[in-house]
Amino acid sequence: MTSSIESQNLLEDLITKAKAAGADAADAVMFQSVSVSHAQRLGKMEKLEREESNDLGLRVFIGKRNAVVSSSDTSPKAINELVERVISMAKAVPEDPYAGIAGEDEITKSFPELDIYDPIEPSADELIQRAKDCEEAALAVKGVTNSGGAEASWGEATIALAASNGFSGSYKSSGHSVSVSVLAGEKECMERDYDFSSAVYGNDLISSAEIGLSAGMKTIKRLNPRKPDTANDISVVFDPRVSSSIMGHMVGAITGPAIARGTSFLKESLGQKIFADGITIVDDPHIHRGLRSKPFDAEGLANRKQNIIENGTLKTWLLSLSSARQLNLKSTGHASRGTSGNPGPSTTNLYMAPGELSVEELIKDIKQGFFVTEMMGSSVNGLTGDYSRGAGGYWIENGQIAYPVSEATIAGNLKSMFLNLTPASDLTFRYGSNAPTVRIDGMTVAGN
Repeated sequence: MTSSIESQNLLEDLITKAKAAGADAADAVMFQSVSVSHAQRLGKMEKLEREESNDLGLRVFIGKRNAVVSSSDTSPKAINELVERVISMAKAVPEDPYAGIAGEDEITKSFPELDIYDPIEPSADELIQRAKDCEEAALAVKGVTNSGGAEASWGEATIALAASNGFSGSYKSSGHSVSVSVLAGEKECMERDYDFSSAVYGNDLISSAEIGLSAGMKTIKRLNPRKPDTANDISVVFDPRVSSSIMGHMVGAITGPAIARGTSFLKESLGQKIFADGITIVDDPHIHRGLRSKPFDAEGLANRKQNIIENGTLKTWLLSLSSARQLNLKSTGHASRGTSGNPGPSTTNLYMAPGELSVEELIKDIKQGFFVTEMMGSSVNGLTGDYSRGAGGYWIENGQIAYPVSEATIAGNLKSMFLNLTPASDLTFRYGSNAPTVRIDGMTVAGN
């Protein structure tokens, strides 16, 4: 890969060419990545691959018209053709009254140190060993009968952004991961489960043997599941593997474009209590070694830690420059983008603050309930908040896990689900979006 300085110089030269060709303003982004992945099943190698990519995106503005083009070719000839193509496209498209890059007084000039790059690249042998240890530990669990395979991977990326307003910045990030999926049971009575670990630094990974053991134990616990009876007014408890999806539905409903279009069930909820007292949901792009940390947003604006939900109250929309202009507001620094499209708002390290109850305390008064550990399919109405998803996990009886459950559907409405949500105290940071175990009362479970 080229260095960060070389990437920024290339982008600044590209913007100069675009301005000379007739653009009033322009910005450009480059993503360079290298990744290595290994997969094995039952001790036999299935793949060992190395991939390198180099993607460039240029966005130009002519008045209120704008266009975006992308390319993986950075040769001088390709760059010149790229500029010609995007200028001709920008002249042909309709005007967008909300288009435009940030003003010079809006861009950030200071970038926090986030420690999101591990300079040590693991060897192929190290990745092979991680996957081997993971699968062997899972297969050693009594009752595990087959393997869906184990994988170990590493990757690094350089992201550079420059614009005609004077912004120029770049950063590097890295990621390591290991995972395994195994099966238990025989013939028609088989169940599958998995576990994984991911981290910015290889030294921060959960040990492969621990991940394998966890995957094996999760799998055998799922043997001989039952289909629950259909029931209303049920307490549904979401395991941390799936609880962050509840926040994901909220995020989709508070992004600027959804609010500007009026297509969100939360469009009138800014400043109102949409969760119960004590619930706080935070977006923090500056977590050290965070999986989604970044020093600035995709439009060169400063980003910062923000309480999206504070004591149950919705405090902010998620805005990029364009969506902010539509709402006569200011960007919240949430812009993200690829190389072939305009920026749009998204979260970084999103998490729900933990509650005070342990998981055992959270479920001890549930006479009949559903502890969900996996979900599949999705039917969520963004206009009304109506919610329905397939689910599997365990049935709760008299405050205890009773037996495994499969082929169930959980349903409710997100507005009431948010208000009836209680978090446990077991928050851990394993994903880009994290929540503790959460309990939601008053849901419908469909089965027999």
